[in-house]
Amino acid sequence: MHIEEHQVVPSRVAAYNSRKRTMSFSSRVCGACCALIVISQIANAADWRAPETQLADKIAAISGPGVIALDVVNRSSISSAEAEQIRRELTSLLAGSGIRVWQPDQAAVTVKLTLSENLQSYVWVAQIQQATTADVVIVSATKPASAATTQNVPPLTFHVAPLVSQDEPILDLAIIEGSPRRMLVLGATGVTIDEFRDGHWVPGQSLAIKTPVALPRDLRGRIFLRKDHLFDAFLPGLICRSSGLNMNCQQSDDPWPLETESLGVSGFFSPVRNFFTGALVPGIGKQKSAPTFYSAAAVPRQNYTLWVFSGLDGQLHLLDGINDQVATKIHWGSDIAGVRTACRQNAQVVATSPGEDSQDALQAFEFPDREPLAVSQKLPLQGTVTALWTTPAGDAARVVIRNSETGKYDAVEINLTCGQ
Repeated sequence: MHIEEHQVVPSRVAAYNSRKRTMSFSSRVCGACCALIVISQIANAADWRAPETQLADKIAAISGPGVIALDVVNRSSISSAEAEQIRRELTSLLAGSGIRVWQPDQAAVTVKLTLSENLQSYVWVAQIQQATTADVVIVSATKPASAATTQNVPPLTFHVAPLVSQDEPILDLAIIEGSPRRMLVLGATGVTIDEFRDGHWVPGQSLAIKTPVALPRDLRGRIFLRKDHLFDAFLPGLICRSSGLNMNCQQSDDPWPLETESLGVSGFFSPVRNFFTGALVPGIGKQKSAPTFYSAAAVPRQNYTLWVFSGLDGQLHLLDGINDQVATKIHWGSDIAGVRTACRQNAQVVATSPGEDSQDALQAFEFPDREPLAVSQKLPLQGTVTALWTTPAGDAARVVIRNSETGKYDAVEINLTCGQ
């Protein structure tokens, strides 16, 4: 493998784990020849002329004059309009080297350009395929210091709606809209079906969890509503399905849906511990696994979804389908959840953090780039968070708090609104 480096002058400037309170690019490209060309230190990401020129020159040097197919995939925070402009400028520069961008069925060379980024730089990766030869060109452009540091929009406000309080741990909840409304409360020993009467929830039928295996001490679980039966409850190494007025539990290694089922990504949960193993189904783009993690949140973009993982290593990991980036300066708690507020274009991530007097707090963040930006004040809680999950619709989150004064488990639903 031949590596060329160029300095470009910028055009412009075990036991139970207690839940805690540079882009790397690898390519396995097969072919008779594989060249990796790295062009670095291009300042000012807002002016793309330097990286466009360098990329066009290197593509031309590899492909030579002729017809190529160009596919541009934007997995960065660059806007769609900018990505299209980059494509047009690159096409124009290639034409100056005798290269015509045309339909794939009439092209001898195929170029797939991925616009990506890490915490410090924008990174463009061009995979050039011609016959049995595969080449990769990487161009990096340093982000301007001002990127994603300001936001001229009003802050978001938390609104908290109490749901239920009880002595036994609450793992998750699901609400069935109707008359009357019903709420499924997943606990350590069963599922309770509550009904909403006279302005408050009244406990109803209880379905016991009968398990052939011992459950972990630091128990976690999720419950999902179903169309052909009432619900499925996921517990470590176990799945419980409703059947009429009963519930049947059996051993299972089925993955748990991450955040909401509509996102289509599931993760395998350890049958004997309190975290996700990191194995994903079907995966995030080319990434079939994440570091071992406690919780995950999705940040949908126009062209892809950025996934945020709270890892066992105490780090925040960002996966975009190609890269696993570590936000070393971010110190959140173990529990995070994605929320999409109607009054804002960007999705939010609600994260726990230590508050005062050994109690937890919640705060909302957005990812306009790869650095989280706080978009709410901290919400102090009356205890510690034991569960934080996104609602099925994705527009709110449900939080379970171990109340430091009463010792009870208080479940609430939180929403984010613009203004007061």
